[in-house]
Amino acid sequence: MQFLEQPPRFLFFTGKGGVGKTSIACATAVQLAAANKRVLLVSTDPASNVGQVFGITIGNQITAIPAVANLSALEIDPQAAAQAYRDRIVGPVRGVLPEAVVKGIEEQLSGACTTEIAAFDEFTALLTDAALTHDFEHIIFDTAPTGHTIRLLQLPGAWSGFLDEGKGDASCLGPLAGLEKQRAQYKAAVDALADPERTRLVLVARAQQATLREAARTHVELAAIGLSKQFLVINGVFPPTEVDQDPLAAAICQRELAALAGMPVLLQTLPTDQIALKAFDLVGLDALRQLLTSNAPLQAAVTPEPTPLDAPSLSQLVDEIAADGHGLVMLMGKGGVGKTTLAAAVAVQLAHRGWPVHLTTSDPAAHLVDTLHGTLEHLTVSRIDPHEVTERYREQVLVSKGAKLDAAGRALLEEDLRSPCTEEIAVFQAFARVIREAGKKFVVMDTAPTGHTLLLLDATGAYHRDIARQMKGTGLHFTTPMMQLQDPKQTKVLLVTLAETTPVLEAANLQADLQRAGIAPWAWIINNSVAAASLSAPITAPLLRQRAHNERVEIASVATRHARRYALVPLLKEEPIGVDRLMQLAGHSTATTFTSKEI
Repeated sequence: MQFLEQPPRFLFFTGKGGVGKTSIACATAVQLAAANKRVLLVSTDPASNVGQVFGITIGNQITAIPAVANLSALEIDPQAAAQAYRDRIVGPVRGVLPEAVVKGIEEQLSGACTTEIAAFDEFTALLTDAALTHDFEHIIFDTAPTGHTIRLLQLPGAWSGFLDEGKGDASCLGPLAGLEKQRAQYKAAVDALADPERTRLVLVARAQQATLREAARTHVELAAIGLSKQFLVINGVFPPTEVDQDPLAAAICQRELAALAGMPVLLQTLPTDQIALKAFDLVGLDALRQLLTSNAPLQAAVTPEPTPLDAPSLSQLVDEIAADGHGLVMLMGKGGVGKTTLAAAVAVQLAHRGWPVHLTTSDPAAHLVDTLHGTLEHLTVSRIDPHEVTERYREQVLVSKGAKLDAAGRALLEEDLRSPCTEEIAVFQAFARVIREAGKKFVVMDTAPTGHTLLLLDATGAYHRDIARQMKGTGLHFTTPMMQLQDPKQTKVLLVTLAETTPVLEAANLQADLQRAGIAPWAWIINNSVAAASLSAPITAPLLRQRAHNERVEIASVATRHARRYALVPLLKEEPIGVDRLMQLAGHSTATTFTSKEI
C-alpha cells in the first residue's frame, strides 16, 4: 500500500460515510503496531465505533488495546468537549453580567459550530503538545478536520471587541469569541496539518461516481487551505476473478470499472491504492489484519445456500406515506448510502399514484435531475442551492445590520458573513420555507449527510427556542419548523442505511440524536441489499452469496431492534437512474398505475 510507505507521524483518513474510513484507519493502526511502532488511534467522529471494532469500551481517554501490543486508542467526545468549551467562556462572566446576558451567550454557544470548534480544540493538543503524545511514534486520526472547521479557525481574531460593542450577531461570532487565547495553538496545528513531513491525508472512496466526486471536492477544499499532500484509497473494489457467470457480479464489476475510468482528473494525479472487497465483516482483529493484504481470502470457505427472506418493499412503505395525502418526507443518513436515489424513488412512487409532489435536496453534492433522467406528471424538482441562498442572506444582513456600522465594523461583518456558519443559517431559512409548503402537498427532501443535517437541526432548534422565549406569556399560538418536524402527521423521517455493521450502527446513533431533539424516525430503509437481489435471480458468485448471508444479521437487527417499520431495497444490476428503474427499485413495475382515488 503506497499510503503506508514511509508514513509520517500523523495520518488522517477522511471520506464520505460508508466508504470504510474507520476500518482502514484501524487496520493501519494494527499493521504499524505489528511493526513495533507505538501507535495512538484517535477518532474525532461523534458516531465513533472504534471501540466496537476492537470489542472494548474506549471513550474520551487514551486507552490501551489489550489484544494489540503497542496500540492505544482515544475517542474524542464532541459534546463533552463543547460543554468544557462553553464553561471556559461563560464561567468568568457568570455572576458578573446580568443573567439574561449570560443566557444569551449560552444560546450563541449552543449550536453545532461550537461543537465542531470544541472538538478541533481537543485534538489540536494532540498535534501541538509534545508532552501529551511523546509515548507514540504514529498518531492516526479516523475522520480528518473538515475544511469547514479550518476555515473557521482562519477567520480574523478581532471578534471580542466587535461583540463587546454589540455590533454582531450574524453567525459564528459567539463560538469564535473564545478562540483568541488559543489562536497560537490553532495556527501551530494548521501548520502541522499542512506539513507533508509530519502529516499525510488519505482520502477514502469507493469505485462509485458519487464517492469519487466527493473525494475530488474534499481534495480541492483541503488543498486550498494548505493540506496538499494527499493519497487516495479506493476501498471495496469487486475482484474481476469473482465474476464467473453471475450476471449481478458482472454488472457490479462493469459499473465499477466505468466509475474508475471516469475518475475526476484531479484524483488521477494522486498516489492511489485499491483494496479488494472482502466477504467477511470488518469487525475484530482477524478481519483487520487481512484487510490491507492482497493475499487475504476473498470469501469464506463455505458459502451457504440462500434461504427465504420476507421483508417489506419500499413501495409498501410508500403506501402508508400516501395515506396522509400530504406532508414532509425527509431522508437522512450518512453519505454514500443512497439517500438521493431513494428520495427520487419515493417521490416517483407518490407522483405515480397521482399526488402532487415537490422533490428537493439540501445536499450540495446531490444530482436529483441526473437521477430522475426525465420528467413525470405531478412531480416538480428543486434544489436548495447553498451558494444562492447564502448570497441572498448576506445581502439581507448587510442591508439591515450593516447600515448602522462604521467602515471597520462593516468590514468585520462582511468577513463573518464569508464564514461557513453563514451558509447553515441561510440553508435553514430555505428549509423553513420548504416545510411550510408540505402543508398542502408532499415534499420529499433529500438531506445532506448526517453532520450537515445535524447542523441544520441545531439551527432549527435554536430558532424554536428563540421564538418560544419571545412568545412566552403572550398567550398567542405559534408553530415553528421544529414543532412540525416533531409531529409525525406532518413529517416522516426515513433513515437510510446499508445491511452492514457500521452503517447500521451509524443510523442507530443518528436515530438517538433525532430522538433527543424530539424527532422519532418513522421508518428505516436498507438500501443496496444483495440478499434482496437474490430473491429475484439466483446468485452464483461465492463472494456475493457470502455477503448476502452476512447481511441477514443486520437486516434482522434493523427489523427487531431499531426500526418501527422498515423496507428492504435490492442491489440492481443497472444504476437506478430514470423513472422506470426507480419504480423497479421500489418494488413496482410501471405497468401498475395508481390514482389518488384508489388510495
